[in-house]
Amino acid sequence: MAWYRGGWEYYSPYVSVGEKRAYGMLALAKLLKKSKRTAEPVTIAGRKRQLATTFWGKAWCDNLERYANFANRLPRGRAYLRNGSVLDLAIAEGRIEAYVAGSELYRVTIGIVPLAKTRWRQIVSHCTGRIGSLVGLLRGELSDEVLAVLTHAQDGLFPEPREMTLDCSCPDWAGLCKHVAAVLYGVGIRLDAKPELFFVLRRADQAELLSSATAGPLSRGRPAAGKRIADDRLSAVFGIELEDAAPGARHPLRRGTPGPSRVSKRRR
Repeated sequence: MAWYRGGWEYYSPYVSVGEKRAYGMLALAKLLKKSKRTAEPVTIAGRKRQLATTFWGKAWCDNLERYANFANRLPRGRAYLRNGSVLDLAIAEGRIEAYVAGSELYRVTIGIVPLAKTRWRQIVSHCTGRIGSLVGLLRGELSDEVLAVLTHAQDGLFPEPREMTLDCSCPDWAGLCKHVAAVLYGVGIRLDAKPELFFVLRRADQAELLSSATAGPLSRGRPAAGKRIADDRLSAVFGIELEDAAPGARHPLRRGTPGPSRVSKRRR
């Protein structure tokens, strides 16, 4: 209790970040013991200014900061993430689940609607023939045109606020509390290490982007039906000598049957 002019008031004793984190880890261990699952905390190496470092991680964080209705709570979320308060974060299809250490251990659940089929088809169409490999895709080693398509605010792969449902067990009335903000930034850090989880989260098949890269050009090179190589060029193409055929007679090679014995010997 503390005294002030006019009476006494109760106040909560100060609890350090380290104490909150230690308490949260104990509470989390009890929760996960039943499921026999190991916690996956989000950690940041050093005190780097920028949280995420790879294309997918930075693009995720940049997308969050694009929206004004997230702006007020994001700084607190970054602080929580930096001090190691996100004790567990799991990404599944259309869902993010996490535990964050605060005054208590809080559970955060974020739902993301599936990527619209028409939107996905447009993205695949725009990327046709422009993505060379899975490694290049996951590393973000893509052309400026492809990057612009993937990160477009309305038509790209990244979710808008209206496509998210945010829930936290804390008493904060705000839709985006500091615990949810910390988890959203934590997703960016997780994508640094496992970019393939982005496609799991968005329920999008990355193979479709890759298969589109090889579609088309090879199939268009097939010669037209019925075309034949002129007799005077067969010798140069196949390295064989042809005997002259009688005028008006069909050449044996044109009937699909073996010609002179020396031809079939060379083919063996």
